[in-house]
Amino acid sequence: MSEKLIEISEINPVELYGVNENKLKVIKSYFPKLKVIARGDILKAIGADSEILLFEQKIALLIEHLLKYKQLTENNIERLMDEDSSTGSSGTLQHDDETIVFGNGGLIIKAKTANQRKLVKEIEKNDLVFAVGPAGTGKTYTAVALAVRALKNKELRRIILTRPAVESGENLGFLPGDLKEKLDPYMQPLYDALRDMIPAEKLSEMLENGTIQIAPLAFMRGRTLDKCFVILDEAQNATESQFKMFLTRMGKTAKFIITGDDTQIDLPKKQPSGLIQALKVLKGIDEISMVIFDEKDVIRHQLVKDIIMAYRKVEE
Repeated sequence: MSEKLIEISEINPVELYGVNENKLKVIKSYFPKLKVIARGDILKAIGADSEILLFEQKIALLIEHLLKYKQLTENNIERLMDEDSSTGSSGTLQHDDETIVFGNGGLIIKAKTANQRKLVKEIEKNDLVFAVGPAGTGKTYTAVALAVRALKNKELRRIILTRPAVESGENLGFLPGDLKEKLDPYMQPLYDALRDMIPAEKLSEMLENGTIQIAPLAFMRGRTLDKCFVILDEAQNATESQFKMFLTRMGKTAKFIITGDDTQIDLPKKQPSGLIQALKVLKGIDEISMVIFDEKDVIRHQLVKDIIMAYRKVEE
């Protein structure tokens, strides 16, 4: 058992600890084997030497992030904590083979689980990939990162993100506002991912000029989606006819990723899911990949994994 005092005098401790130490609690959660005590601009870490060394490295990264970007959110903390500990001479995390794209505020977006890495490899080989599995496994986020990378590398000209406008039995007609205001809540996860990866001003410009398009699935009818990276999210809520319509929009030089969770279908009971049908009908076609995520890929709170397992037991 060792003890180390870490001085953080170059920043205001509150910026690192957060109000009522809410940020420090997030940091501590990544080091359950350490006892961490904060006293002003001194952090005391008590535990094994290897744990203390890693803790010190992570605190250095957080401080560097604060000094460079003048802010540190809980999301920043989680992302930096989840990165591996290999650092360059400057102390910042370096690009590696698993990095997909560099986002805002120094955010390094990479494949973190086996199936996320598989999704990255499969979209490089094939033009149509299914990513199916439970909530919290990073399917949509990884898919959006791959689309942003393709756009930044000028591999394709546009990104098109679409979802069925069906959610937990709700009806668009009951929502206030015009069509865009009605639809935006359904598209919010896609906007959130993009905001992590593209500066706000640039993102607004891309949305304005159509380089990035976010639209409900019904709006895809009649279009030929070519020279673009297309993501169909929440695909389990597409009907069989919608699904066939969407798949047949594919142009010669397009990339399609279809994400969904076949355990969370919000369609009316008598309405079959197009995703379920497509997984059966298209299975075995060589140039179509299917990546099946499971609870091992969950990157949200540990409880999400436990909840998925509990529901699975009931269903079985």
